[in-house]
Amino acid sequence: MNSAGNSQAKVILHLDMNSFFASVEQAHDPSLKGIPMAVAGNPKERRGILVTCSYEARALGIYTTMTVGEARRLCPNLVIVPPDREKYSTASQAVFAILRSYTELVEPVSIDEAYLDITDIGGLTHAVSIAEQMQQRILHELDLPCSIGIAPNKFLAKTASDMKKPMGITVLRKREVPAKLWPLPVIQMHGVGQSTEARLKAIGITKIGDLANAEESLIKSELGKNGMRLRNRANGIDSRPVDPDAAEERKSVGSSTTLPIDETDEQACLEVFKRLAQRVAERLERKQLAGTSISIQIRTADWRNQSRSRTVLNPLYTAEAIYKEAAELFSRNWDGDPIRLLGITVSQVIPRSELHEQLSFDTFEYHAKDARMVQLLQELKEKFGPDKVRRGLGER
Repeated sequence: MNSAGNSQAKVILHLDMNSFFASVEQAHDPSLKGIPMAVAGNPKERRGILVTCSYEARALGIYTTMTVGEARRLCPNLVIVPPDREKYSTASQAVFAILRSYTELVEPVSIDEAYLDITDIGGLTHAVSIAEQMQQRILHELDLPCSIGIAPNKFLAKTASDMKKPMGITVLRKREVPAKLWPLPVIQMHGVGQSTEARLKAIGITKIGDLANAEESLIKSELGKNGMRLRNRANGIDSRPVDPDAAEERKSVGSSTTLPIDETDEQACLEVFKRLAQRVAERLERKQLAGTSISIQIRTADWRNQSRSRTVLNPLYTAEAIYKEAAELFSRNWDGDPIRLLGITVSQVIPRSELHEQLSFDTFEYHAKDARMVQLLQELKEKFGPDKVRRGLGER
């Protein structure tokens, strides 16, 4: 893995593709370049949701999760295209192939995002030129723009990559943290969501600098270990290595159950999957994890084991999303034989604090309508306790 010692100064890159789905569509169809365009799950439905949009569209006030109707009111000539999963997956693989031609120390975060440790390939003296070369190769070979952050650790590199888009290269040094980060609202810090922001605000912390300089005992009592991690990062401290094997090494989270009878009714099996999805979601919640691979286990009455899996674009952590994927895998693959055991496993898990989700055409409408409900549920859990409130599962 990483041969550089922990005491050695590191140079970490965070590479983030710019408006990835829209950029891939523009690369495939040059007539879409330089105009306001967007990717939407149902371009003909005015209430459909935009998955992403070009920077020309953003300049007109159009943004991801806006409905097609709202976007077209702002820009009647907005060009909208449907999403193409295979196209985006192929482009992502090509991007990662370019990155791995420089170093083995590439850690994928999502379909369009990665960390790289370039310490051992000249990063200590040539970081900017290495980043420029990567950026230009991806642009010229794949016709795709990206932004790159350069820093001594993952947190600062990710923060830096957001500072200039599109096609930005930004260096963020630890000594610059007080001037560049501390004046910002704490919600702008990676790893701080609305729930954490509210809890910090309750103890008088509204800016990143407030968090950086807060008493350790106060932060630990309010937010526990995660609070201490956030406080360290607010001070520019993050010791996580770039680990190309991280996805394989991280543990999976799953649940299975033996059925009281040899079950042959599909609806009864789906009800079992609902309960299993709820358990897996609760375990992911306790560990603050999310995963990008899901598998189901089916053991028949004659003890034949079957396993079916799929990888998803957006990490799974809600019971609803886990159940949806598991139910589809089951309905598509069950051959009708009597079932003795069922199970669900979510793997390739990552800490929720590292979660970077670009809306996909599978989940954008769910997120758009569900964001307020998720926030309310979290508030109720914090008020009454995590075991007192749970969300029901709707019909498939």
